Amino acid sequence: MADDTQDDIKNTGAPKPGVLSLAIKEKAALYAAYMPFLKGGGLFIPTNKPFNIGEEVFMLLSLIDDPMKLKVVGQVVWVSPSSQANRPQGIGVQFSEKDGGLEARNKIEGLLGSALKSSRPTHTM
Repeated sequence: MADDTQDDIKNTGAPKPGVLSLAIKEKAALYAAYMPFLKGGGLFIPTNKPFNIGEEVFMLLSLIDDPMKLKVVGQVVWVSPSSQANRPQGIGVQFSEKDGGLEARNKIEGLLGSALKSSRPTHTM
């Protein structure tokens, strides 16, 4: 019985954010994943891990040829299940306005440049 109580206590603590590591090596892949329409920007992250709307995630982002990883905190704003036709399974994460979000947005938009105005389809739209 004591073991059950200890498990209950452990499970009632504050939820810890999920940690995701993402390496985007090509400009086309970055374009497909970036979500400029979200306030502060965001990324679509392919994953089969279960996440809930509103859940906080911590991302380590490697972008194209930059050896420096960006540390970004964000919030899950939608979940794409595996059953959606022609759409990869994953989550949409909105960058936090602090905790690396502004730096990530500026870096991504700098890398994409004029491609941001393209009408090519993405993973999200």
